[in-house]
Amino acid sequence: MIKSELVLRIAEQNPHLYQRDVENIVNAILDEITRALARGDRVELRGFGAFSVKRRDARTGRNPRTGETVSVAEKMIPVFKTGKEMRQRLNGNTPASRSRGPVRAQA
Repeated sequence: MIKSELVLRIAEQNPHLYQRDVENIVNAILDEITRALARGDRVELRGFGAFSVKRRDARTGRNPRTGETVSVAEKMIPVFKTGKEMRQRLNGNTPASRSRGPVRAQA
């Protein structure tokens, strides 16, 4: 799903809101998440997941086309970790039906 599809779905589910207002709301949320990550903050949306920033050290890489070694600078990358509820919904698990490990036969 792309941002425009998200805006359309939200606008369809909320007919009392104009599509341009929904677009402004979605943009405001995404912009605030981006600003928080740029500050080095962690953004947690309960039941959905958490966005954070991870530091990657400088390293020596390789150009796949020429095989030449190149230096890759240190950089910060965004990381997303799904929340427990999201994982359960994606995997079709409910809290009661979760497996507690391998089943062992008793003699």
